[in-house]
Amino acid sequence: QVQLVESGGGLVQPGGSLRLSCVVSGSIFSLYHMAWYRQAPGNERELVASARVGGATDESDSVKGRFAIFRDHAKSTVYLEMNNLKPEDTAVYFCNAQSVITPSTTYWGQGTQVTVSS
Repeated sequence: QVQLVESGGGLVQPGGSLRLSCVVSGSIFSLYHMAWYRQAPGNERELVASARVGGATDESDSVKGRFAIFRDHAKSTVYLEMNNLKPEDTAVYFCNAQSVITPSTTYWGQGTQVTVSS
């Protein structure tokens, strides 16, 4: 059973920083593309950043230059480094794993709340 466990969310002032972590267990980390999504109240879930198995990473235009995603294969963990946070970044952040072998197979974490407010 593949499990994704996120941590690192919290309350931060505008301009502050947070690092989210997502630990993957129950399978081989290197067989999954990893991504972070977020969902604010009343909004659809949106892709924030992705880190593919081959090493390519990408961030959405709304966070480019402020957020960075990176994988630590030794720890089976994917991180989202968030800098210069803005109130509009407030959302529940979800970790996602997509199987390289069967792309229709995806897993989600339980989510971690990020609130940016003064």
